[in-house]
Amino acid sequence: MVSGLLLRLWCVGHLALVIGDSLMYGDIAKNLLQHGVYGFSQGSTPPNAFGISPTLIRLPGYPFFLAACFRLFGMEHYNAVLYTQAGIDLVTCWLAGDLAGRLFGSRAALAVLWIAAMCPFTASYVATAMTETLVLASIALAFYSFARWQSAGRRYNRWVWITAAALGCSILLRPEQIVFAAAVLAAMLWTSLAHRAIAVPPFRSASPVLIAAFCVILPLAPWTIRNWRTLHIFQPLAPKYANDAGELAPLGFARWYRTWAIEFVSTESVYWNYSGERIAFSDIPVRAFDAGLPAASQDLRNRTAALLANYNATTGHSADVSPAIDARFEALGRERISEHPVLYYFALPIARVLDMTLRPRTEMMDVPLEWWRWSEHRAQSSFAAAYAALNLVYIAVGIAGFCAWRRRAWLAPYPQHTGRRGFLELAIAMAASVVLRAALLLTIDNSEPRYTLEFFPVLFVWTGALFAAPSQTPSGRAARDNE
Repeated sequence: MVSGLLLRLWCVGHLALVIGDSLMYGDIAKNLLQHGVYGFSQGSTPPNAFGISPTLIRLPGYPFFLAACFRLFGMEHYNAVLYTQAGIDLVTCWLAGDLAGRLFGSRAALAVLWIAAMCPFTASYVATAMTETLVLASIALAFYSFARWQSAGRRYNRWVWITAAALGCSILLRPEQIVFAAAVLAAMLWTSLAHRAIAVPPFRSASPVLIAAFCVILPLAPWTIRNWRTLHIFQPLAPKYANDAGELAPLGFARWYRTWAIEFVSTESVYWNYSGERIAFSDIPVRAFDAGLPAASQDLRNRTAALLANYNATTGHSADVSPAIDARFEALGRERISEHPVLYYFALPIARVLDMTLRPRTEMMDVPLEWWRWSEHRAQSSFAAAYAALNLVYIAVGIAGFCAWRRRAWLAPYPQHTGRRGFLELAIAMAASVVLRAALLLTIDNSEPRYTLEFFPVLFVWTGALFAAPSQTPSGRAARDNE
């Protein structure tokens, strides 16, 4: 844990990055404390008497966390926020280690604690004021409390409420965590029904989970009511395109962008620039102009260049991109989709998820986004390649651990409270959380590596199965019982 703390302190000291979304979250938190208004100092909605524009583009979980930190440590004292996140991330590591110990034994607990504490990918995100560190903590806590609830007898005990609290907090931090909650609650419901006594009615057996599910979505009620009363819109989570009430969603641009985008470099140089900054035509890859025949490709290239020139000419003159320009992007996107439907609906979404999962996680570092250009920055490219290899190792050993756990029939060293099925439902919930998140990522426009950080708490725990003592395997336990 000491080494993990030193790693995170180093990240805060050398990688601290408080820009973009971090400042948006901070502005909301500051206005909450100073004016009691959930909004931006300069926003797209009409300002109130304090000059604050109410917003709904960010869920309240992280702004409330920042507001608490600002109250305790001083307004906009981001360093204190980052150090607090370092402590929270160490708790995540402990939860993963302790859960691995309960599933695979003490040797696995120590190994997973060390592997999680020294993971540079999760550690680096404590150095930015973003939701990732808290989301990872909520995932680890949810699975830990799920396992404790199952071991304690699957009835009304404190662990079912802790699980519900972890899931509720996770959703309040990021809207896509609703699929994570669905995976966990479905597995808990399955557990309740599969292990119920014959004399117990199904509803009575499932009631703890049903009440927990209600508690998970309950915190969204005040947020939904607030959005309806303040902004006159029904929005229980947060809009996909982070657009406030009355603000144009970039649907046309997004459709065109999805016809060619893969790499994170396009997210930063093109996607994030739309509706506010210029987009350089040179940043559009050649595959965006592929129309089969050379003449058709050149025509598409010319029309795309003209459209971007029109967009750049209007950038900065209005708060939003004009509907006419977005409609032209929409038309261009539809044309591209009709020419390459398989590419649009299958190949490119899969490629984006693979990019988010496997690319070097150096976005917090001074490493070029186009890291593969070895001739331009050999040392940085070598570091990025090594970082990508380390990322692949974490993923590979996690999957290998899951397979090893499967061979052990999902059993733990002390299965007296889990029955013949072991921790099957927990394993399924973990796998479902990864699969459902990957499926959800297939639907988004932009590739961002941070969207796959949520895999790591699960990978940490799965890795523990590789360190289970031989005597704790099902065959070893049977041999020991026969002695």
